[in-house]
Amino acid sequence: MRILGVDIGGTGIKAAIIETQTGELVSEHKRTPTPKPATPQNIAESLSQLVTEFAWSGPIGCGFPATVHHGIAYSASNIDPSWINTDAQTLFSQVTGQPCFVVNDADAAGMAEMRFGAGQNNRGVIILLTIGTGIGSAVFVNGRLHPNTELGHVRFGDSIAERYCAESVRIKLNLSWQEWGTRFNEYLNHLEFVFNPDRFIIGGGIAEHMTQFQPYLHTKALILPARSLNQAGIIGAALFAESQI
Repeated sequence: MRILGVDIGGTGIKAAIIETQTGELVSEHKRTPTPKPATPQNIAESLSQLVTEFAWSGPIGCGFPATVHHGIAYSASNIDPSWINTDAQTLFSQVTGQPCFVVNDADAAGMAEMRFGAGQNNRGVIILLTIGTGIGSAVFVNGRLHPNTELGHVRFGDSIAERYCAESVRIKLNLSWQEWGTRFNEYLNHLEFVFNPDRFIIGGGIAEHMTQFQPYLHTKALILPARSLNQAGIIGAALFAESQI
């Protein structure tokens, strides 16, 4: 089945048409900057513009940077606080004129990696982390998703984890790969102590640079880059939409 997959992030909104049987992109990959301020109406309008660019008619899956229950956003990670308690699914469907299905963005990436990527055919505890403007997470136990975990918001140091070792922090502080990798390793060791995972999967934009910082990561669990790199969120959003139809 072909579905338009959309990954809404704090910095950019990415989209492509996905063949859900294979996880392949069957269109070009489009990206537009996340509007500022990232209010419900502004993001909905950006989504509508992307749908028009694709000349798309049909179901749309949207990965969204928030805890999402039945299409309603109950948090606002790196977007405008006005999203809290907003029915994102209904808003997007009304603005685009197409059936939209909304899921936490990291959960979407995790679905893609469990179906087609680094988590395929693996049981046990698997934690996927999407590293970008913030840190998203998806936790799977024997292939079953525990949704909306938000492990980037665990208390860490003087603040929360994503304010210590997200990619945006590396860029803001101009950290070397060794400096950032050392920070990120501290966070992974904390998660390992709490969850005892069998493997970590690293996704988001940082995954393309895995060879630069992997030498500084040391855990008992296997650490792998997301096989679909920065496209996992788009693919997983489409898979989620398919599961809801």
